[in-house]
Amino acid sequence: MQPNVLLDALLAEAGFSHAGLAARVNGAGSARGLALRYEHTAVARWLKGQRPRGQVPDLICEVLAARLGRPVALADVGLGPTGGTGPGGDARLSGFVERASAVWRSDAQHRARTDEVPAVTGTPAVLPVWEWENPPEDADVSGDGPRRVGPADVELLRSARAHYESMYRRAGGIATRARVVGFLHAETAPLLRGSYDDALGRALHRAAGGLVAVAGICAYDSDAQGPAQRYFHQALRLAKASGDRGLGAYVVALLVNQALFTAEYRQAVAFAEAALRSAGRLITPALAADLHAMQAKAYAHLGDAAEAARCIRRAEAEAGRIRPGREPDETGYVQPGLVDVQVAEALLRLGELEPAREHAAAAVRTPAHDRGRVHRLAVLTQIELLRGEADRAAETAAAMVEQARGMESRRLRDRLTAVRGQLAASGSAAAAAAADSIAATLRVPL
Repeated sequence: MQPNVLLDALLAEAGFSHAGLAARVNGAGSARGLALRYEHTAVARWLKGQRPRGQVPDLICEVLAARLGRPVALADVGLGPTGGTGPGGDARLSGFVERASAVWRSDAQHRARTDEVPAVTGTPAVLPVWEWENPPEDADVSGDGPRRVGPADVELLRSARAHYESMYRRAGGIATRARVVGFLHAETAPLLRGSYDDALGRALHRAAGGLVAVAGICAYDSDAQGPAQRYFHQALRLAKASGDRGLGAYVVALLVNQALFTAEYRQAVAFAEAALRSAGRLITPALAADLHAMQAKAYAHLGDAAEAARCIRRAEAEAGRIRPGREPDETGYVQPGLVDVQVAEALLRLGELEPAREHAAAAVRTPAHDRGRVHRLAVLTQIELLRGEADRAAETAAAMVEQARGMESRRLRDRLTAVRGQLAASGSAAAAAAADSIAATLRVPL
């Protein structure tokens, strides 16, 4: 049972207290001949995820619709077939926007504790990718809301995406997440509810999708896997509305990365194939290189060395085709050296330490943003330790610690913790000192 963030957000928008909603539901039930005696405690249980019985879900929608002055469906209050926050159910774009906006409002105001909710698996995890890849497409994404939206508003969202992505790379997802979610609630939601024609609407949904994807990245980096997946699914729906297959493939790549982290390796392979297949010739070399490299890592974990080698060759071939300035903003993370470090991880998993070290060292020699450099140094440290080069690993780890200072990231904290344990177990005095340095760093925010 997970918190019903959609009902919580609509309750706040309507200005109802728990007791107020209960009283109105009782009154609506009385009009239907039902003797209901709900109190505030019942509403609290609904917000925690308990589904009310009988006609009560319909009564909740009726009461909220009357207060808000617009239709409210079961999916809008988190009481649809899939709970309302996940895939499936009402596929109308307007309904999706209302539900997504409710989630952003709830998250921005910290009205429900959902970080502990795990990412969904099985069909609920696969369905959003299937819906993105297959018809029907959105024939018209124009809006008829009260606020007139113009090209400057679309540019505002694009600039915000670039700003928050840069902040994430410098400071980590923990520090950035609240800011980007607050922007989604305060700025993005009103624009999506605004007035615009189809052409501008597609540009608007594309810009919003890129921004929501950054929110997902920050949640992933904060180790909030459930919310991260939810944001990725939202970004994928916005990408479909935009008609930009390349943006959708980028969002699927984020889901591939999350699947690797959660050890869903076959899902990672399947998602990458879906992105490559659906985007087709529209996919850029940078994104194709990353997708093939992540597939190589997934195959390596599955013990399929032949398929891993095939994907490594494809990743390296695509990386050689990357041309700066010809890639969309979202794929800017595929910097020189990224494929090298991905390949190094795949080879490390396969036990091929010498070529793994060559790729990791090449990645470290290539300039990267702060966050990427920490990751590359961590991979090289682990490989050097496995090769018995403890003193060299200690030097690499020292550079890693220095680079990580000031970042707030659960993913980097986990990475440093793992490296610390490996250094401490090496038996080298220099490595032990490096492990102590990491331990001291972990006592304060990275």
